[in-house]
Amino acid sequence: MFSDELSGPAIRQELLAAATMSPDDVAGVLRKSRLGPSDFSALISPSAAGHLEAMAQRAHALTVQRFGRTMQFFVPLYISNYCYNQCTYCGFSVGNRYPRRVLSDSEIISEAQLLRDRGFDQIVVLTGEAEDKAGTEYIAHAIRLLSPLFASISIEVQPMSQSDYSRVIEAGADGLVLFQETYDSEAYASYHLAGKKRHFSKRLDAVEAGASAGFYKLTLGALLGLTDWRFDAMALSHHLVYMQRHFWTLQYGISFPRIKDMVGDFQVNYPISDRELVQFIVAFRLCFPDISITMSTRESAQLRDKLLPLGVTHISAESNTAPGGYGGTSTEPQFEISDHRSLPEMISVVKHHGYEPVMRDWVKLV
Repeated sequence: MFSDELSGPAIRQELLAAATMSPDDVAGVLRKSRLGPSDFSALISPSAAGHLEAMAQRAHALTVQRFGRTMQFFVPLYISNYCYNQCTYCGFSVGNRYPRRVLSDSEIISEAQLLRDRGFDQIVVLTGEAEDKAGTEYIAHAIRLLSPLFASISIEVQPMSQSDYSRVIEAGADGLVLFQETYDSEAYASYHLAGKKRHFSKRLDAVEAGASAGFYKLTLGALLGLTDWRFDAMALSHHLVYMQRHFWTLQYGISFPRIKDMVGDFQVNYPISDRELVQFIVAFRLCFPDISITMSTRESAQLRDKLLPLGVTHISAESNTAPGGYGGTSTEPQFEISDHRSLPEMISVVKHHGYEPVMRDWVKLV
């Protein structure tokens, strides 16, 4: 299990070593014809910031080489906001008092049809973590309802056992999205105050349960702003290496949302600048050339447009983070989005940058 291998002190030692690198040291790394995970700490080092333009150009060229000039679109579909975890940064946290919802069959189909009619063919189904309200049976049932409408369905829900993940896959899901939030176990405990999500290792190891169950693609990530971004980036790189070594046939991706406004008064103690976010993206692209990289609507329209050519392969559009939100619900969202542009507007932007919008990249054979 990766939880047995993850070592916070070892990662901090790597980061301390990277902090001593000079700009010339980084330049030497960048002169390599091919970069890999062993070069990652150099590319996220403070000295690498002076080479950001060269790194960005190389990341762009590498992305086009591996993925072509394509950009895949997806959209999140929230079907429940019940949650029994107390997480200080999350709008769904149990301590936030507002009406909660679990969508009925007809509401799920109605939301899905709205998205399908707009042109979406890849979705991520999301819930809070409340097994008695939206557990495995409910989620698998929702996937069965949605499967005829979409080419690809991923889930972003509470960690499950391998057998429960298998039930969801049998219902029609092909992707698992599971953020550790932060890989710093001490910081993790300070943000997750109650509920099953408080168990750091259980969440970390659930990714392997999903891989063993048979998901086609896995998306890992961290919620940037909870601790030093370089620590989480380094730990995430180790997690990718571990998963690729043990489950080498799967397709991997990362996502890196930054904390945005939500219910409550959470203060971001570890902000990451736009420039640091660029460094995060291009370092992953250069050292992990075949992973997908997702950019969410948490970021502003202006920043998303600038980041498109730097390694991003997947973007969302028209996102709503409240159950029933596409049909006009008044339920509180999990967080506020920043880019409110429609799918047609985003398609126009993507084409303006010389990319071909992709609504589906594969079709399930029955």
